[in-house]
Amino acid sequence: MESTAIDDRLFVELDPPLLAGSSCGDCDVVVFPAAHRCPGCTGEYVTRIALPNRGTIWTWTTQAFAPKPPYQPSSSGFEPFVVGYVDLDAVLVESRIVGEVAIGDEVELRLLDVGGGQVTFAFARVVS
Repeated sequence: MESTAIDDRLFVELDPPLLAGSSCGDCDVVVFPAAHRCPGCTGEYVTRIALPNRGTIWTWTTQAFAPKPPYQPSSSGFEPFVVGYVDLDAVLVESRIVGEVAIGDEVELRLLDVGGGQVTFAFARVVS
């Protein structure tokens, strides 16, 4: 079964996975996910871009309670998970984090299976 993105707006491509951001041609603001208008200057001259697949952990925390819908816990119930901000140079991306990390660790984009043949994104520490 081929995987599909949980939301087509998140990715430029899935193999290899690359997140889709946008860059404003007027003020150089970069955002994720991609936007049709610039949140910095409200300009319409934005271009969809592929974001880097590696970055560094800016900060993180453990999500110890179930998020609001549309989040669907697994059939075994909610399990705490790590979420954090990943610095991709031009933009901070809020993301699920897989495995143990520390602030400043280098991380790499991964696909995260959410069931039903759908995937979203996460970052995991780069192991050298």
